[in-house]
Amino acid sequence: MDKQQIIKYQSNFDKIVHFINSEDKSEQVEVWFARELQILLGYARWENFIIAIHRAVDSCKTQNVNIDDHFREVTKMVELGSGAKREVTDFMLTRYACYLIAQNGDPKKEEIAFAQSYFAIQTRKTELIEERIKLLSRLETREKLRTAEKQLSQNIYERGVDDKGFGRIRSKGDTALFGGHTTEDMKERLGVKTNRPLADFLPTLTIAAKNLATEMTNYNVEEKDLFGEQPITVEHIQNNKTVREMLGKRGIKPEELPPAEDIKKLERRVASDEKSIEKTTRKLPPKKHN
Repeated sequence: MDKQQIIKYQSNFDKIVHFINSEDKSEQVEVWFARELQILLGYARWENFIIAIHRAVDSCKTQNVNIDDHFREVTKMVELGSGAKREVTDFMLTRYACYLIAQNGDPKKEEIAFAQSYFAIQTRKTELIEERIKLLSRLETREKLRTAEKQLSQNIYERGVDDKGFGRIRSKGDTALFGGHTTEDMKERLGVKTNRPLADFLPTLTIAAKNLATEMTNYNVEEKDLFGEQPITVEHIQNNKTVREMLGKRGIKPEELPPAEDIKKLERRVASDEKSIEKTTRKLPPKKHN
């Protein structure tokens, strides 16, 4: 997602924010209405979007947060194509409620990925949203690599390769990807401790490259029904070489890219941010009873 796309999404989401008075009328509370949010999050049908809302409500309950502080069912009149009007159900939502809804959406959708950061940041400055989107992208890419490597480990274990063999295969793949530099060489170059995974300190592009090569190996191990350490090693080396050649055509050498921030620090930062979202969100005023 480039900066222009982020600015476009931000403008659209800013346009649907509403303000109501807090209980003591001392401050303004930001609120969004679900039927307006539904459109921006790419849901064509209310029936599908209401499922995401209910999941968000359940998530709110799980965290022992009062749902009435963040979700308020309301009714409104809408005009039909014929010019007639009818009453429909809607929800008034706080920033925290919108965040939970985005968290329960499909992150592969660009609108959802944007919303997860938009509602997580209180000030919602474009630069901060852009930074958080990149951060989440790196975390997501790292998790994909973990999954692919776990699958590879399972695949080759079933084909006569033990844990030590898996380590050798993965190491030789790294050597191919990094132009002859071993995993240990790259750790030394990037200042990574020997007991930490190299991938935790690689930039998103390099993690994605390792993941692509690993997924290719997974596919061909099964498709070609490879058995034993030697043929699987050859396959993994070739896949890493292929990915390296592809990057090289675009002037990119993986071994020359600078290190990125420790993934573990980013995971702790995101977890901390998520805990503070509810605390920093202004709550809905209590319901008025007739």
